[in-house]
Amino acid sequence: MGALVTFLGTVRADGGIEVMELEAYEEVAEKELAAIRDGAFANYPIAAVEIIHRIGRLRVGDNILLIVVGAGHRKEAFDACEYILERIKESVPIWKKEIGEGGERWVPGESSGGDA
Repeated sequence: MGALVTFLGTVRADGGIEVMELEAYEEVAEKELAAIRDGAFANYPIAAVEIIHRIGRLRVGDNILLIVVGAGHRKEAFDACEYILERIKESVPIWKKEIGEGGERWVPGESSGGDA
């Protein structure tokens, strides 16, 4: 491999967030993550993909999502990593609740969290 690209999403302190709780429909989330991985292999000339998405109670600075893509060239690795990230945000049933100074709220929209 000529390129190894990683994306690491973390819990940010935006808006006074102290804790984030991530919940998932685990059986469906695992199947969707596998389908996204397969889609990356089908659409990009890459050699390796790893995706790790945490659930549970996380604090500011904790890692939420890790994507690692290996390819012969950097462009393919970057493109595949972005494809994977956008697909996760669109289709994986993972929800986040932000807890902080002002109380708590479920975050609408995208299904995964962090710097994603």
